[in-house]
Amino acid sequence: MPHQPSLFSAVPEGLSLSEFNARIEDHLNGKNDIQNQWVVAECSDLRLNRSGHCYTELIEKDAQGTTIAKMGAAIWAGTYRKLYEKFLNSTGQVLATGMKVLVNVTASFHRLYGIKVVINDIDPSYTMGDMERQRQEILNRLQKDGVIDMNKQVPWTEVPQRIAIISAAGAAGYGDFMNQLQGNPYGLQFYTCLFGAVMQGAQTVPTVLAALDRINLHLELFDCVVIIRGGGATSELNSFDNYDLATAVAQFPLPVIVGIGHERDVTVLDYVASIRVKTPTAAAEWLIQRGTGALAHLDELQDAVVTAVRETVSQAREHLAYFSTLIPASARGIIDANRMRLDNYARNIPFAASNLIVNQRTRLERAVERMESAATTALQRELQRMQALGDKAALLSPVNTLRRGYALVRTGDKCVTAVSQLQPGDNITIQFAEGSTEATVN
Repeated sequence: MPHQPSLFSAVPEGLSLSEFNARIEDHLNGKNDIQNQWVVAECSDLRLNRSGHCYTELIEKDAQGTTIAKMGAAIWAGTYRKLYEKFLNSTGQVLATGMKVLVNVTASFHRLYGIKVVINDIDPSYTMGDMERQRQEILNRLQKDGVIDMNKQVPWTEVPQRIAIISAAGAAGYGDFMNQLQGNPYGLQFYTCLFGAVMQGAQTVPTVLAALDRINLHLELFDCVVIIRGGGATSELNSFDNYDLATAVAQFPLPVIVGIGHERDVTVLDYVASIRVKTPTAAAEWLIQRGTGALAHLDELQDAVVTAVRETVSQAREHLAYFSTLIPASARGIIDANRMRLDNYARNIPFAASNLIVNQRTRLERAVERMESAATTALQRELQRMQALGDKAALLSPVNTLRRGYALVRTGDKCVTAVSQLQPGDNITIQFAEGSTEATVN
């Protein structure tokens, strides 16, 4: 058997490209270790062409998110139709870029088209498990951060009527919500303000976060926040399994209602919101029920007040009837008692008046006696004082003084009281008790 040169051995002459590709084709095709192998990878740049063939790139990333391997892959149209239905029925989602999948592949080499990986089958349970794993990791992180139940603890107003809505302006879900809210049969008034956001795709997270930031600037204007979107493919809800968005909702200072997807769809946002409902219409119904509950409570209070008033009036009437029967007898008793007292007073008046007159006469006689005694005593005291003053005046009279040996010296009509008043040659008169004499001062 002649020796065959290896794939990369030197040859004396150059091979044509088709010959070289044929050698690769011979070496690769039919190898069991690259036929029908189950491979874990992430879909990237997934797209369909007009023929119904699906093309994607299978990639592998390390823990830091760096791509460490990639390979172009194809799902032929007939296989794709089967796998599409199988994946959708199992996961509720369509195969999309960014999903981690477990696929059965066969590698082949075509001398014209080069190497190609063909996807033969897909295991939906792996993708479901990976999505659930990612969701659980986010929930565990929120739990560890201590924020997962924060929004559930934000108090509700008794009747939330001022609603901040985060939704797409033209979305059917937003229209259903508004129709249900504004057309409620109870006449409840709600005041709404739409904060527009993209509700599917790559722009969901940044636009919803931006809407929350705008609402946060005007918290005093709203009672709660409603995040809603209508139905659609479950794959369109992947954006709501986001840690940053879930953290913002969990820590939002107003209570948040989430109504996205269908009953079977559960996102991380449903776990952190204060209230989770199935659809936008259900969110409106919840708000309406809150209002009707308050109305029912008011009706109960009104009934209770009416009942209490009726009971009070009834008891008052009973008391009034009872007292009305007692009034005549009580009045007669009071009249009789006062008549007896009046009779007693009438009988006692003459006796009391006589005693009063006697007592007053006695007091008057005693007062007269005291006045006579006081006047006599005062008169005697004044007579004694007058006698004493008379004795004192007689004792101090000039005549008695002169009789005791004193003399009175006068010059002219003036009495001399000091030697300095006299001059030599002055004529003076000396008055004695018995007579007077003239003298000249030498």
